Amino acid sequence: MTKVKIVYASMTGNDEDMADILSEDFEEAGMDVDMSEISQTDVADYQDADICIMVSYTYSDGLEGNIPDEGLDFYHDLLEADLTGKLYGVCGSGDRFYQDFCIAVEHFEQAFEQAHAQKAAASVKVELAPDNDDIANLDHFAQTIIQNCQ
Repeated sequence: MTKVKIVYASMTGNDEDMADILSEDFEEAGMDVDMSEISQTDVADYQDADICIMVSYTYSDGLEGNIPDEGLDFYHDLLEADLTGKLYGVCGSGDRFYQDFCIAVEHFEQAFEQAHAQKAAASVKVELAPDNDDIANLDHFAQTIIQNCQ
């Protein structure tokens, strides 16, 4: 059975909602899903998965490339990881009020690339809370990863 590890960082609940949507999509496809909050997760947890998913908001204080404070250790460990043979996907929320809208998504993409994981779907960026169009985009994101896994 294909194993999916979803790690999320969520201050307002928006990104946890996104992770829940993805979890349902993968479970409906018959995959074994494990979901956890970023500060309660080790990058090594991705070693047990076939598919590695990151869902993170962008923090707007400008420190460390806008990675949420609670995710900095995880992010640095991801930069050092070897995820060769793993598929990955990244989603996240942000606010267009800020100059670097959803830039944490791009930073996590780069970290997965540095860890030698293979991108399985185009990333999804959501303005604040996911609306119906965003949910459709998240479903498409999951379906693309599922197809790339088969």
